[in-house]
Amino acid sequence: MSDNSVEGLTARYGERWRWLAVATVVLGTMATVLSATVVNVALHDIMMEFGIRQGQVHWLATGFIAAMTTTMLASAWLLDRFGVRLTLGVAMAVFTVISLLGGFAESPEQLIAARIGQGAMAGLMQPMGMYLVFRIFPADRRGQAMGIYGMGVILAPALGPVLGGFLVDQFNWRYVMFAPAPVTLLGVWMAWRFLPLPRARPEPYPFDLPGLLLLGATIALTLDTMTRMQAWPGQEPRIVVQWGLALGLLLVFVFRERTAKHPLVNLVLLRQPVFLFATLGAMALGLALFGSTYLIPLFVQTTLGFSATEAGLLMLPAGVVLGIVFPLSGRLADKRSARSLVLFGIGVFALSAVLFALTGQYAGFGWLVLWAVLGRIGIGFMLPALSTGALNPLPKEQLGAGSSTINFARQLGGALGVNVVALTIEFGEHQGSVPTAAAFEAAWWLVAVFVALAAVPVWKMRV
Repeated sequence: MSDNSVEGLTARYGERWRWLAVATVVLGTMATVLSATVVNVALHDIMMEFGIRQGQVHWLATGFIAAMTTTMLASAWLLDRFGVRLTLGVAMAVFTVISLLGGFAESPEQLIAARIGQGAMAGLMQPMGMYLVFRIFPADRRGQAMGIYGMGVILAPALGPVLGGFLVDQFNWRYVMFAPAPVTLLGVWMAWRFLPLPRARPEPYPFDLPGLLLLGATIALTLDTMTRMQAWPGQEPRIVVQWGLALGLLLVFVFRERTAKHPLVNLVLLRQPVFLFATLGAMALGLALFGSTYLIPLFVQTTLGFSATEAGLLMLPAGVVLGIVFPLSGRLADKRSARSLVLFGIGVFALSAVLFALTGQYAGFGWLVLWAVLGRIGIGFMLPALSTGALNPLPKEQLGAGSSTINFARQLGGALGVNVVALTIEFGEHQGSVPTAAAFEAAWWLVAVFVALAAVPVWKMRV
């Protein structure tokens, strides 16, 4: 049997084993983040095949996001109990099986269940990368490693619409479900070969299952209520009741976490000012990333008449620029103030959103590409610096909880951001049933304001 201790891996591969380990988690991250966005271009075909309406098909996206956001916080316990090698390998194997089953779904219920299962596994896999980087790299190289790892987090949403459009046009929607399987299957092999066994594990402690169920119910009910608000007339009583229930569940969850001996969310971390402010910044980053990824294709298809493939191609240059920016910003995160880098990223992204709002339908393809590139440059400076600023001060035993919390905050910001953006468009100006450019302008202003407000807690990070 191969020796997968740190010493054994170093003896076999030299210092490059750390980069092979990062490549392993990047594969899993790209597959899962890609799955979160690639299905969007297939929704129309799925609705036609199964004869379902928007009120049901939205759960293919919402169910994935809700499951992923919830299970992210379970990763800390799994890491402590089983270590990164076993946890990530099993999660990728299960994700592979679920993806294949989803591709063969014979009913919308089976497909939705598969998407929820994919999301649950994706939530377990995403925090693993950040955790691994902070465990195997010294402090002065973590920013560079996070820059490489972050490419998987950010590039996948840009590539998702292009890949999805190609698969749907050339084959059919089922290949959107099949697509991640070969990647995660390769990831299982790489995890077994390149990921280290833990040097030591903490004393076993019980998993906070009640906390996970309460959090999952709160997120699912919140997202469903926000979705229902898009068709407000006639649903007012139900929406009010659901908001009340969601608030009640949230309060019960917070009480549970404050009193549990081994809580799902370590609220003590949020008492550390730097970590708290970085968590708020991560929520803003999620809103910026997922909100803009949702807005740009929808805007150019609805207002400018672009095809799905053209809308996806619009995002490609931004993805290429991110591939250049991430390693550079990661290196800077090792040498410069995290606060200054994040503030710079916030400023650049806010400028991008304002330019989209001001020029809108009057901008040509080239200008739209430039505005998208500016936005991705801003995001590229935010992610590595937020991660290093939040996690570098933490002791090693808190890295699992810290990384899962930061990832959870980013994903929650994305889930809420997409719904808030969708609501803004829905309540904006329409011609017939189609939103006008003014509706998208309001959404872009909203994104710009939310991201700019994040500068307040980030300014207080002082790292």
